[in-house]
Amino acid sequence: MGREIPAEFLEGYPGLLEQASATGRRLTREELLSRRALGERAASSGHGLRAFVAAHLSAARASWPGGADTAHVLATLEQAVDAFAEGYERAQRLAVRQEEAARREFIDDLLYGRSDLGRLAERAERFGLRLSRAHAVAVAAAATGAPGGTDHATRHDESDHAARQVEQALVGRFGHRRILVTTKDDRLVCVAPGDQDDVLTYFAKQAYAATEGSRVAIGRAHPGPGGVVHSYEEALNALDIADRMDLPGPLLRAAELLVFPVLGRDRAALADLVRSALGPLEEARGGAQPLLDTLSAYFDSGCNGAEAARRLRLSVRALTYRLDRVHSLTGSDPADPLHRYTLQTAVIGARLLDWPRREL
Repeated sequence: MGREIPAEFLEGYPGLLEQASATGRRLTREELLSRRALGERAASSGHGLRAFVAAHLSAARASWPGGADTAHVLATLEQAVDAFAEGYERAQRLAVRQEEAARREFIDDLLYGRSDLGRLAERAERFGLRLSRAHAVAVAAAATGAPGGTDHATRHDESDHAARQVEQALVGRFGHRRILVTTKDDRLVCVAPGDQDDVLTYFAKQAYAATEGSRVAIGRAHPGPGGVVHSYEEALNALDIADRMDLPGPLLRAAELLVFPVLGRDRAALADLVRSALGPLEEARGGAQPLLDTLSAYFDSGCNGAEAARRLRLSVRALTYRLDRVHSLTGSDPADPLHRYTLQTAVIGARLLDWPRREL
């Protein structure tokens, strides 16, 4: 048995049934508004709507007017219950909207660090996070690639089927751990305790499946309320680097890509290296891009000429010719270990700076 419904929520109800039996009239506008107001108040009482409907039916049975016209009483009962339920549901919808707004505001503050950290930690408890411990963030980029060769971005929001599907999968696998699954800027986001890498890895798997190929980046774990922002930014940077560097694989870890932000931290020095080591390639027929692509394939294949040629769809002889051309133009031999390090670092810098498409 559930808790008893307070009598205040049935105030005036038996009298309405009695008047309906006596006169056959329908409820007035004021009476309907009164029932709706009671329904709105009832929404915050802790009782479900079914309990209130049952209470109305029970009260009608207990106070059924003697010699009543059944049709009149049932019509009034229907009007009263319908008005009460309308008020109850309207209050619940308002509460849901307010909760969603509070959640979105919290997520914005959490991921952008725009709120007082002490206050943020207090609010986090409401959403299942304890920011006193370390957290890591995984971010799923929007999937691309529409039929017909036109790229498009799959937008993610709180009502998106993909977001709900991923969250349900995580709850089904891990129960109600202190995990937050949300969306931000059309990306799926998962915040989890830093020592629960299995959660983030599973999130990556589910996000990849639900969005038909979204790449996922996982930031490193960082402590405290500001740690979530730090990890989130690392994940976003990893996605950006992966796009610019054309890195393979659906899962990226910021901890494995630290060399790239280090290289990019001094943009002026990196641009100088690219100009110095690779600038002469612009004198080649067809410009620098074909030879830059050759160096990229050569280094990405572990300096294996046959594999690099296969990736470029060239003969090994043609690849060798291109590498010799690089040597003659730059003075650096890709096969020489010392020269190779300089060239490979410059190639990474060129990809980070989008050279030669953009001037340095």
